[in-house]
Amino acid sequence: MIMNIVVEFFVVMLKVLWAIVMSGLKWLIRPKEKSVAGQVCVITGAGGGLGRLFAKEFARRRATLVLWDINSHSNEETAEMVRQIYREQDNPMTKEGAVGGVEEVPPFQPQVHTYVVDVGKRESVYSTAEKVRREVGEVDLLINNAGVVSGHHLLECPDELIERTMVVNCHAHFWTTKAFLPKMLEMNHGHIVTVASSLGLFSTAGVEDYCASKFGAIGFHESLSHEIKASEKDGIKMTLVCPYLVDTGMFRGCRIRKEIEPFLPPLRPEFCVKQSMRAILTDQPMICTPRIVYMVNFMKSILPFEAIVCMYRFLGADKCMYPFLAQRKEAMNNNEAKNGI
Repeated sequence: MIMNIVVEFFVVMLKVLWAIVMSGLKWLIRPKEKSVAGQVCVITGAGGGLGRLFAKEFARRRATLVLWDINSHSNEETAEMVRQIYREQDNPMTKEGAVGGVEEVPPFQPQVHTYVVDVGKRESVYSTAEKVRREVGEVDLLINNAGVVSGHHLLECPDELIERTMVVNCHAHFWTTKAFLPKMLEMNHGHIVTVASSLGLFSTAGVEDYCASKFGAIGFHESLSHEIKASEKDGIKMTLVCPYLVDTGMFRGCRIRKEIEPFLPPLRPEFCVKQSMRAILTDQPMICTPRIVYMVNFMKSILPFEAIVCMYRFLGADKCMYPFLAQRKEAMNNNEAKNGI
C-alpha cells in the first residue's frame, strides 16, 4: 500500500514537471490560435471599454456576436462598429496571382445581435439567455466582462452601491454561467472567459468593494475550472484575465509614485485586449498583463504582510486610489450643487 502511494507520488511529480516544461515552451513557441469563425460569442458590458474592443476583435475573426449591455445606445454603437468590420471583410477581394483572378468570398455571413440586459438581475440574465438561444442559437463563447466601481471610501459608500458592485462584478458570473454552461457540458464544447483584475489577486486601500468583488470572481472562476476538470469535459476551456490598471477611464486619477509610473504606466486598452485574445485563442488558462503581475502575486503569497506594506509604500500603491476617489467625490458634489440638492 505504502509502495503504491510512493510510486503514485513520483508519477504525479513527473506530471507536474512535464506541465511546467510544456508551459515554459509555450512562452518560447507560440501555439497556433484556434478559429472562432461562425461560433456564437456572448460579451457582457459590450457597450464600451474592453467589452467593445473584445467585440471588434472577435468580429475580425468572423464570430457571430451577441452583445449585452445595460445601455442600449452605446451597445448599438458597438454593434455598428462590428457591422462595419463585417462589411470590410465581405468586400470581394481579388487575390493577387490567383488563377483566373478568382474572387475570394467569405463562406458565411456572421451577424451581430444586441440585447439590453442588467446582468446584476438574474431574471434579466435568464430571460435574455433564453431569447438568445431561440433567436441566435447555442452559445460557444461567454465573455464575462461587465464591471462597475463605486468610487467611494468604505465608510462613505452607500450600501446600495456596495451591493451593486458585488452583484455586477461577481454574482452576475454565476447567472450567466448557469444560463449557458449546461449546453456546453452536453456538447463538451465551449469557452468561458472571466475578465477580472489584478485587484482580484492583490488589493489596495479605498476600493474594498471592488477588490472583494474581483477576488470573488476569481474564486468562482478557479472553482468552476476545477469542477469542469473533475467532470472530464476537456472540450470546455476556461481563461482568467487579470490586467493591471487599464486606461479606460474607469479609475481616472489613480496614480502610483511619479518616479515609478514611467515603468508601470496604465495599460492601453487595445494592448490589454490583444494580449487577452491571444490567451483565449490558444486556450491559455490565465493571463496577467503585464507579466510583473505574476511576480507581485507570488511575492504576496510568501512575504509577511508588513513586508508587502513596505513595498506598497515604496511604489506609492498604498494610496494610489485616493486621487481617483477624491475626483469622484468632487464630481458628485458638483452634480448635487447643479441639481440644487
